Amino acid sequence: MLAKTGDDVWPAKDYARIPYWLFTDEELYQQELEKIFRGSTWNYVGLDVEIPDWGDFKTTYVGETPIIVSRGKEGELIALVNRCGHRGAMVRRETHGNERTHTCIYHRWCYSLEGDLIGIPFKRGVNGKGGLDATFDQKEHGLQRLRIESFKGMMFVTFDHEMQSLHDYLGPLNREQIARIMCKPIKVLGFQKQIIKGNWKLYQENLRDTYHASLLHSFFVTFGLDRVTNPGGTRLDESKGHSFVFNRPDPAAADTLVNEASSQVYASEGVKAERVNLEDTWFLSFHKQYDDDMRLYLACLFPNAHYQQMNNCLNTRQMIPRGPDMFEVVWTVFGYEDDTEDLAELRKFQANFIGPAGFVSMEDAEVIENMQTAFRNEREACAVVEMGGRGAILTDCDNKVNEIPIRGFWSRYARLMGLEPTGAER
Repeated sequence: MLAKTGDDVWPAKDYARIPYWLFTDEELYQQELEKIFRGSTWNYVGLDVEIPDWGDFKTTYVGETPIIVSRGKEGELIALVNRCGHRGAMVRRETHGNERTHTCIYHRWCYSLEGDLIGIPFKRGVNGKGGLDATFDQKEHGLQRLRIESFKGMMFVTFDHEMQSLHDYLGPLNREQIARIMCKPIKVLGFQKQIIKGNWKLYQENLRDTYHASLLHSFFVTFGLDRVTNPGGTRLDESKGHSFVFNRPDPAAADTLVNEASSQVYASEGVKAERVNLEDTWFLSFHKQYDDDMRLYLACLFPNAHYQQMNNCLNTRQMIPRGPDMFEVVWTVFGYEDDTEDLAELRKFQANFIGPAGFVSMEDAEVIENMQTAFRNEREACAVVEMGGRGAILTDCDNKVNEIPIRGFWSRYARLMGLEPTGAER
């Protein structure tokens, strides 16, 4: 059902109406892989601390394309498509490792770390018979090399060798916030992976949805980690595709009257916010590390990256599409090299907020799969995205009761896909 023009797609030029078929159409999904993930974007692929030494490598994906990211002899980062130039097999199947060459298991074609084809078994045949023609040029059959750049330890890859620099792509908003969280040498504490049976764009909407946390995630509300009554807001970059959602503690939170007023907001909407208690409140403790008072924020980078602080749990997320109705999330939990043992333990413990069984993230996966099921065969109806107002897509908003970052995502999406309607809001 792929439409030919943006005017055919969008019922509202300010992206306040999102047709459900955008989350299910197979032809559209194939174009997304080409125009977004293999197009003019920078895709997050991990932290460079994962591959600190010469020969270290990790395997991952950009869209559905398997890639290898490795560390060269001079400390440089190298990104290659993980697909043999011979018959197309994946050259590397491990998640991490250390090698000085890459050798395909199928016919043992061997490549340098830079992707050059350096060895072919039976190249000249056996006993003068068979083998490759004398005109075969090994230089033409190496692994496809991609462009890779790193900012403050976060690695990004693009297929577009003419793409603007990662520095410019991130813009001032994300350079500032990444520098805040990557302020000193980090240490990876662990990984979690999760498969969610929904469209990848539903995840991008979910993480840009500023107020569902206080309604869907009862853990947040029950223990006061995130309430819409707390100070906070949203910020978007100039492209509108990157967004930043933040929450600050209420300076009057210790006031019983304030807490009661906050509870009344939820009670009036039928939210049970006081039904359980924690016996061990250490889990909710907070160790102040930064000059500001932010304790919870989530930054979204178009198209596939997120980085987050949740109390003292620090993490990045890499989203990998697996078809029009499935995607994978890779969570990387980290701390700082100079963390005390107690702080490192607290970070690991607070990682229970996130991941497939997380006190919070579990519910996001459930609702995304619920949505994908509900509109699987819908071709006409649309989602309503009006919280925070309609019209121009604001870059700054001083409250969290808005869906403006979602409309910003769709604005950036439409431009990259060549589906921007005439007179669209940006």
